Amino acid sequence: MNRPRAVATNVVARVFSVTLVALVALVALVALVVAVETPGAIAATTSRIPTAQSNEPPFGRSLDQRMSSLFHDIVTDSLPLASRLFFPESAYVAMKMGRIPAPSADYRDRLAAFFRLDLGAYHDLIVAHGPVSFLGVNAAAGDAQWIRPGWCENSIGYWHVPGVRLVYRQRNVVHSVAVASLISWRGVWYVVHLGPNPRPRNIGTVDSPALGRGVAGPAGGC
Repeated sequence: MNRPRAVATNVVARVFSVTLVALVALVALVALVVAVETPGAIAATTSRIPTAQSNEPPFGRSLDQRMSSLFHDIVTDSLPLASRLFFPESAYVAMKMGRIPAPSADYRDRLAAFFRLDLGAYHDLIVAHGPVSFLGVNAAAGDAQWIRPGWCENSIGYWHVPGVRLVYRQRNVVHSVAVASLISWRGVWYVVHLGPNPRPRNIGTVDSPALGRGVAGPAGGC
């Protein structure tokens, strides 16, 4: 007498189980479609890429070593080596995606193009009067500023420091030139503008050459 009732119960349980699995799959599919089609979903994902991006890169020895490498690359006029210290294209595209049109083209045709021109201009100025020796960096750590997401047409925050100076000796005279702008990517300082930005003409330009160590900064910019 109880067997038909038990069979019916099992059938109902199986139908309920199949229905539940199908419902869960449907909910997951709807969630995926919404995530893809919702404006800002991709940007939100991109903004989470650099998990340690809010960490300010160190000054002192770490910065001295990177700027010493840059100075050597300027003296030898080595664009391939100097480019390792230049802000990465993938990072720039991630920062600018959705904020400016064609960030890859802007990186290639403006940022990288000016860096190439500036490297030649710095080289010509520094080696024009004979051998040089790198003495160190003149930087104002207090000028470093956190540029939060949304500022300066960027979707990802970063640290910025302007006017870091490369100090060198030539014929027993101390000289210096400025690196216009360094910004951070995952806790490391990179050059984003070697020469001044903006500049009066679209040619390679040395930023603030001076006798002596010069004055770092001024603060500001992004």
